[in-house]
Amino acid sequence: MDVVTIGESMVLFTPESSPLMRYSHTFSRKFGGAESNVAIGLARLGHRSGWISKVGNDEFGKAMVGFIRGEGVDVSHVTFSDEAATGIYFKEVRRANDVRVEYYRKGSAASTMQPYELDPSYIATSRFLHITGITPALSDSCYETVKKAVEIAKQHGIKVVFDPNLRRKLWSEERAREVLLELASLADIILPGIDEGRFMFGVDDPEKLGNLFLQNGSALVILKVGAKGAFYFTEKESALVPGYPVEEVVDPVGAGDGFAAGVLSGLLDGISLDAAVARGNAVGAMATMVQGDFEGLPERSEIERFTQQTNLEDVHR
Repeated sequence: MDVVTIGESMVLFTPESSPLMRYSHTFSRKFGGAESNVAIGLARLGHRSGWISKVGNDEFGKAMVGFIRGEGVDVSHVTFSDEAATGIYFKEVRRANDVRVEYYRKGSAASTMQPYELDPSYIATSRFLHITGITPALSDSCYETVKKAVEIAKQHGIKVVFDPNLRRKLWSEERAREVLLELASLADIILPGIDEGRFMFGVDDPEKLGNLFLQNGSALVILKVGAKGAFYFTEKESALVPGYPVEEVVDPVGAGDGFAAGVLSGLLDGISLDAAVARGNAVGAMATMVQGDFEGLPERSEIERFTQQTNLEDVHR
């Protein structure tokens, strides 16, 4: 396995007849979750990805697992709960810069994940363990499960990749900051956004944030700065990798997951760090052009076509 990730995915309902839920009588049903989005993105790029989770033993859970399996992701370590239901959320895309999400996930099946349910041999077969700051926010047992997964990865020399993916509605700011900093200190690679860096350290200067994350324990920091692209920082070098221009942002949700998938794909392929971050920028940009959390995640040939068609002079200006 190239990448194993762990976290909750939910059933996603989006209004069809009106952007506002109050006026909509019909909804489209899809699926979404940061970790499974990354796994799907990697599978589309030709990598072997596995998703660890728990869903309800209900029709939504069965449909979700079947769908993600159909996207080429290994779901052999997803379990079903007879006591808790699959989580649900609703997304209103009022405008590209006004996307509103309402979660109905409290007490969901995924929130009951336990450390003892992890199979150490499964994580040990991967090259990267991908985690986010969403899963530990779901419950104390989820926090302990993520910590256990990181411990297993460390024991077997597996690199840990951490996307803070801050969700303020899920926990208090104090607890969120404490856990995100703790997981960042355990991660080999961290993928924060500029807003998450500000939340965690109280500063928003990219260079200062890069150094703070390095001092906190990460060996590689890749700091997303929106349309401008992303900075990367190591002990030896740092640089800004420009983003790709997007004429119209249709749906920004899932862009960060696409970025993570693109960067991990580049690292798995052994290309330069600059090129890996550029691939992340390209996948993230393409994800914003299509409505849905993962629907816009490209296959490898699509990335090549997109980057060739993009005016590189504009990108690097």
